Amino acid sequence: MNAGIDAHVHLWNRATDPQDWIDPKAMAPIARDFGPSDLSEMLAATALDGAVVVQSSNSLDESVRLAELNSAAVVGLVAWVDLTTEVEPQLDQIRENAAVPVVGVRHLAHIDPDPEWLTREEINRGLAVLEGEGLCLDLVVREWQLPQATRLAARHEGLRFVLDHLGGPPEPGQDRSRWAMRLRDLARRPNVVAKISGLTSGLAPGSWRAADLTDTVTVALGSFDPGRLLYGSDWPLAELGGGAQLWKSALETLLDGLSVSERARVFGGNAADVYSLF
Repeated sequence: MNAGIDAHVHLWNRATDPQDWIDPKAMAPIARDFGPSDLSEMLAATALDGAVVVQSSNSLDESVRLAELNSAAVVGLVAWVDLTTEVEPQLDQIRENAAVPVVGVRHLAHIDPDPEWLTREEINRGLAVLEGEGLCLDLVVREWQLPQATRLAARHEGLRFVLDHLGGPPEPGQDRSRWAMRLRDLARRPNVVAKISGLTSGLAPGSWRAADLTDTVTVALGSFDPGRLLYGSDWPLAELGGGAQLWKSALETLLDGLSVSERARVFGGNAADVYSLF
């Protein structure tokens, strides 16, 4: 199936799953609830067919609720489970009344109180379960955690890792050399792919142009190549940087040198394969 897929979106209902990280003043565009109808509108505006919803909280209850969403716009869920304890019953709970297939797991390692969470021995059994289930582990990390991610990917060669947001590259105009080196090291692991996502969420609308992200995207392409990169809007956080349409248009411009088939891989084909969609 040749479908356009947004590999990274979020949905939240703050009555059931408070998003305490949202500053209602500084983040006014996203200081509200976002549901399947909002997602359908965004996908129509960006000419895509479906989206992978990614957990926003380290909460099993949130993942259960997200899995129960009955919407054609949602083609897969990257859920949260506690990888330090028994994973199977948690996955069973998420799947019990699910309308959405669980395609991966993510833990908010970038804000975990333990800065070495990725190196914890307790998570290795849980990762083995994910491998046995054919599920991916999404990595949301800061640039300084990329070496930890590289060691983890080397330790679990049979597990597919998906790096979110290119591992947090520096903003335009800042030194990218250390991030680029660490990204290339991680990309040498054949079981790792990466999402080109989240690059504008921290930039003010009107303060950036596609050309400002050329160096970042060039490093990503040189590290992973088009066969291992997935487009993600990071919507609704993309609204903080001007919107999902603006970001997708910018990335299309930045990938203009790719072939038609390569662009199709980035904007859907790779996500379908990595997450075993459809």
